[in-house]
Amino acid sequence: MNKGKQATLFQSWGQKKKDVQTDNKGSSDVIDLCEGLDEDDDQLLAEAMERSLHDYSDDGGHTANDGRQTDNDGHEGTSDVCNISIGAESFPVSTQGLTQTNVPPGFDRVAGKLWIYPTNYSVREYQYNIVGKALLKNTMVTLPTGLGKTFIAAVVMYNFYQWYPQGKVVFMAPTKPLVAQQIEACYNIMGVPQEDTAEMTGTMAPTERRKVWLEKRVFFLTPQVIMNDLSRGTCPAVDVRCLVIDEAHKATGNHAYCQVVRELIKYTSEFRILALSATPGGDIKAVQQVLANLLISHIEIRTEESPDIKPYSHERKVDKIVVPLGDELTSVKKKYVQILDVTINKLKRHGVIYNRDTTSFSKFLILKAREDFRQNPPPNLQRNNYGMVEGDFALALSLYHGFELLQLHGSRSLFNYLDGILHGDKGYGRTKTELLRNHDFNELMDLLREKFAPPDCRPSQSSKKPLVTGHPKMEKLEQVVLDHFNTFNSGDGETRVMIFSQYRDSVSEITNILKQHHPLVKVMSFIGQSSAGKSTKGFTQKEQLKVMKDFREGGYNTLVSTCVGEEGLDIGDVDLIVCFDAHKSPIRLVQRMGRTGRKREGRIVMLVTEGKEEQDTAGRLVAKCDQNLDWAIRNCKKEDSY
Repeated sequence: MNKGKQATLFQSWGQKKKDVQTDNKGSSDVIDLCEGLDEDDDQLLAEAMERSLHDYSDDGGHTANDGRQTDNDGHEGTSDVCNISIGAESFPVSTQGLTQTNVPPGFDRVAGKLWIYPTNYSVREYQYNIVGKALLKNTMVTLPTGLGKTFIAAVVMYNFYQWYPQGKVVFMAPTKPLVAQQIEACYNIMGVPQEDTAEMTGTMAPTERRKVWLEKRVFFLTPQVIMNDLSRGTCPAVDVRCLVIDEAHKATGNHAYCQVVRELIKYTSEFRILALSATPGGDIKAVQQVLANLLISHIEIRTEESPDIKPYSHERKVDKIVVPLGDELTSVKKKYVQILDVTINKLKRHGVIYNRDTTSFSKFLILKAREDFRQNPPPNLQRNNYGMVEGDFALALSLYHGFELLQLHGSRSLFNYLDGILHGDKGYGRTKTELLRNHDFNELMDLLREKFAPPDCRPSQSSKKPLVTGHPKMEKLEQVVLDHFNTFNSGDGETRVMIFSQYRDSVSEITNILKQHHPLVKVMSFIGQSSAGKSTKGFTQKEQLKVMKDFREGGYNTLVSTCVGEEGLDIGDVDLIVCFDAHKSPIRLVQRMGRTGRKREGRIVMLVTEGKEEQDTAGRLVAKCDQNLDWAIRNCKKEDSY
């Protein structure tokens, strides 16, 4: 990096704060950038850090107080290309010692002379080194999934709890199950007294939360909860001394994480931020946003090739299985394309989309065409036809969502979606009318209804039909899971399997298929809490926690999950991961894959449909993941994603 580009904690944010003196360690609180890094390795994080500092390099000495007295020597970052410590370069700061007048408010000078690290767990060098840095600087910790980010957070939180006897320590996680999980983990690791700990939820009355903020010191919550309390003035923002942000890659745009940090900085600059993520972003711009939004001045990154990580990571074998669409699904697809043709031809006649094959369009292209139409409508199109064109665009978007479901998840998911349009309360008035006037649509729905509708919805109720699948990937998944359990049962030891699918309909279908093989396969679904607009009722937080506990303890050996199971949840040791759909987001792919290979070698099976899904960039990149899951940070390009 350019030697002239220097910044401290809050310069990467851009706020013009008053000068604050640093402690008597002087420049030891910032470290030199890693000059010896291989230019081809880990450039994304390094370049993002440089860019986040660039805009503020000429602001002058607006430094932040990093005055936490410890026994840490503040060693410079290593030059090992897989074991990286990146931070702001040494910045000209005052060398005045920490005096009674500039000690951070509430800082215990006696407790602050040292920091505590637990030895009741095996001491891992990389965790010890990262904690030492995170205590002194706002730090982004990027570790492969399952290698102890929660442990690092617990140690940092405990030390701030000790250093500031009246201060508040806050742990934010994006979902309620993650919040509940972290409470137990932090208590078990560091033993923060439970009488000082509180879980804050949106279901708790504001008056009760106000009381808890005053009485407790360590808080576990979602960002929406603390944001609401900051807005009401019930959260004592000036007392917050440590803010831990789990799954920090979400801190882009106007995410609640960003709102919380922006609100806190209005009250105080005297708080430490620790950001945790296995996947900080899919491209430079995304990583740069996260670094800036969270006031990050230092990055600790380890890959599975890092020397201090290798003893604790295990090989992940990645298999991509390409599944042909099959004659039956191909026939359904052909009829569905005829339905699409009607709407696409209307849009072509109005001159608002390109003249290309119907199957080459996607929701993204339809959205882009609609935006172009709104910005620059064709000059020969009469204004009184604009409403009709808007209606056709809306219908096309609905139909192409169904087209995606058909190809990736099968005819059952398509039927459930279309049936929801016809009988749901989502406001599909014009769409419903247009579809019911289409002869091909009615024929297709009759065919799907006969195959998939519940018995009381079918015209004939002769006898109960055997369970039928909606996509050939279902049979392949069933075979993969059965082969895995049969192989393990022939040897010693228990095994667990986790299956991911983007949509609840597929989760339900997979679960029902595998239930036929009980007790060999003891399967349970795991979905989010939301029920609005869903065909399947969501799980309550209590139900989610119970499923996780039962899965860890062996009550189930197979978990079929939506994206709610991708991030951070402690679901125990998993030997096989099956991805029913190859998600376009590299972050979510890496999160899924990180569920296995924690205690022993793991296997990841990617099921992809022949054709578009097989050609997807995410599918092509997956072959690299068994060598190094860090590809998401290094090489992935931004994709248009649903």
